[in-house]
Amino acid sequence: MEGGAVAAQSSRHEVTDAVVRFAGDSGDGMQLTGTQFTQATAMAGNDLATFPDFPAEIRAPAGTTYGVSAFQIHFGSKVIRTSGDEIDVLVAMNPAALKTNIDDLRRGGLVILDTGAFTARNLSKAGYETSPLEDKSLEGYRILEIDMSRMTVEAVKDHGLGNKDALRCKNMWALGLIDWLYARDRTINENWLRQKFEKFPEVAEANIAALNAGHAFGETADFPTEFGAAYVAPARIEPGTYRALTGAEGAAMGLVAGAKLAGLPMLFAGYPITPASALLHTLAPLKDFGVTTFQAEDEIAAICAAIGGSYAGALGVTSSSGPGIALKTEALGLAIATELPLVVVNSQRGGPSTGLPTKTEQSDLYQAVYGRNADSPLAVIACHSPGDAYYAAIEACRIAVRYMTPVIFLTDGYIGNASEPWRIPDFEEHTPFPVRFRTDPEGYKVYERNLETLARAWVKPGTPGLLHRIGGIEKDHLTGNISYDPENHQRMTDARRAKILGIAKDIPAQEVDHGQNGGEIAVVGWGSTYGPISRAVSGMRANGHDVSHIHIRHIWPLPENLGELLRSYKTVIVPEMNTGQLVTVLRSEYLVDCKPVNKVNGKPFRIVEIEDAIQAHL
Repeated sequence: MEGGAVAAQSSRHEVTDAVVRFAGDSGDGMQLTGTQFTQATAMAGNDLATFPDFPAEIRAPAGTTYGVSAFQIHFGSKVIRTSGDEIDVLVAMNPAALKTNIDDLRRGGLVILDTGAFTARNLSKAGYETSPLEDKSLEGYRILEIDMSRMTVEAVKDHGLGNKDALRCKNMWALGLIDWLYARDRTINENWLRQKFEKFPEVAEANIAALNAGHAFGETADFPTEFGAAYVAPARIEPGTYRALTGAEGAAMGLVAGAKLAGLPMLFAGYPITPASALLHTLAPLKDFGVTTFQAEDEIAAICAAIGGSYAGALGVTSSSGPGIALKTEALGLAIATELPLVVVNSQRGGPSTGLPTKTEQSDLYQAVYGRNADSPLAVIACHSPGDAYYAAIEACRIAVRYMTPVIFLTDGYIGNASEPWRIPDFEEHTPFPVRFRTDPEGYKVYERNLETLARAWVKPGTPGLLHRIGGIEKDHLTGNISYDPENHQRMTDARRAKILGIAKDIPAQEVDHGQNGGEIAVVGWGSTYGPISRAVSGMRANGHDVSHIHIRHIWPLPENLGELLRSYKTVIVPEMNTGQLVTVLRSEYLVDCKPVNKVNGKPFRIVEIEDAIQAHL
């Protein structure tokens, strides 16, 4: 096999799956290292899921716990739905990385340490009073101490780099070692480095030298048996053309596909905010697909520009995270009053206020369903994985243009940054939902409604004979003229509500993801809890327990059969990364005594946490 991949697997112990985390200072290139290991792992045929973990500070002091960046990958020969509960291998590039990540390593797991970074100064900055390499605090783990810093400098010395630049190649040395540990083909990483640094070949070759040196160390070192290399067989996955996909990329592609299926150009207007900015970055180069992107001066300007795009006959889209969505709220009410299509993407993060901007949470469900002044109903959809973001975004576009309404599309920081192998769909298999603008002026009334959808007609400004008025002040239910009539306001409020509730007739009935209709326990989730719930329920069912999994995409309006379905179970458990927001909605709508399972520490649920919650109700 090429690139030092292991030719004979018989000398390796086979495992079905593994979890590896690279951790170091935010300047150590951990995200790049993890991404490159992910590419090599995908090419090896394993299924996988990743979880990048960023520091909140733009540039925290080097060597401090505040500046630690990490990248976790879970890969295996079976279907992978989460980034993994416990780490099997932790690569810690400095003491701070060790301190902030060691608690996630399973007992008996492998720690690979760069001893060259464990200086007295770095230990002090990380908050260690004594070195963990000497005080027995790492007992119970397998420890592999390597002076990566020295070995990297030695490996690249012939490439003309100074000591500081040479140490920047350390992440590639670590990657080479892990490539060897799991029999990855490092030519994939070499080719990427040559392409990345095409204009700086000396930098490319230095990094390749470090990569090869790390791999050679693994090949030649006389490791104890417990540090032996592993083999993970390829997974059995559905045939097709695959690519690595992040949630931000999935949402972007879904929005472009949705606009195309509607026959519309798209205007995306946004303002930078973590973790939503990646959507703007992904859409900006897609001008050839009818996408216009606009970085506004603030959140309010962004949504107003998107509304203007919809008014002019494009599909208006805007994006933010919770704090930015709050700023957009008044203009969101304008879109509801004018009854224009609009897609609002909310990449949820920890809060309130600035909160935990780089950590994940599901705390914006109340904001999405209820969070506006007056009675201001709209549709809410949530995706559950990077790949599902593509299909959920298409659905958000469909509902927005069919019902002339804003739609809030909920994703979160975990989904947005995580990646998974995604089978590229055949676009021709999607069902188009082309928009037909009204052009006939005869008998035109602005708020006259389609009898099936209760949506008003969409008219482009400047269409001959169809001069009309819309706006934020209440309008007459037919003419669109300003109206302060009490009965008219009642009628318009009821009509807007009925239009949104009517969407429930146009969405699929809620299905059971795993298990059967009715029984002892249903675990109900939404959004990024899909993976751990799915794995937990599968495991419990394999052990003979009557447990089922229901995952909700259409948060508002809810599917028509959901209440009856929930009442068919004796116990309903709802895990959420908030303090019980979906629980409130389900209790209110169906009077079902849902049992909340809540987590708000900025980290995704672990499978074992869901299993423990199920076990408590068996």
